[in-house]
Amino acid sequence: MDIYQYSFTVGPESIDVLKHVNNREYLRWMEKAAMDHASSLGCGAKECLARNEVWVAREHWIEYLRPCYEGDELTVYSWVEKMDGPRSLRRYAVKRGNRLVSLGATEWVYINFKTGKVMEVPEDVASRFVAIANDDPRLVDLGIARGVRFEPHYD
Repeated sequence: MDIYQYSFTVGPESIDVLKHVNNREYLRWMEKAAMDHASSLGCGAKECLARNEVWVAREHWIEYLRPCYEGDELTVYSWVEKMDGPRSLRRYAVKRGNRLVSLGATEWVYINFKTGKVMEVPEDVASRFVAIANDDPRLVDLGIARGVRFEPHYD
């Protein structure tokens, strides 16, 4: 599955004092999508840790386009845009019906769990993910192809 998706209904635990979804929830949904997608491909946390390797988040970016509320039915989409050496750039989109409500990205880095040092993503792991460009027709068909303003900085 190149573009992972899951749907759910926003519960009261996600609502803040302003009576809309708290910003931290979007990050939680993004992380869930990333972890579930990797697990569905056989290289989730359990499998990576068995190899003494693990993905760690280096940087997150979220653009809030529309507020969400308790009872909203949302769908989170996630896909890998590129994988290069030890890094993977993962994108996210959240929709309510046909409306895009947020976009996000995470730069994930692959590390040796024992040493904590960055390592190249092993070929047998990298090959499980298909890189999807922002203008991919599948993203267009889903209504989630949209230029994003985030690019990781490789210093």
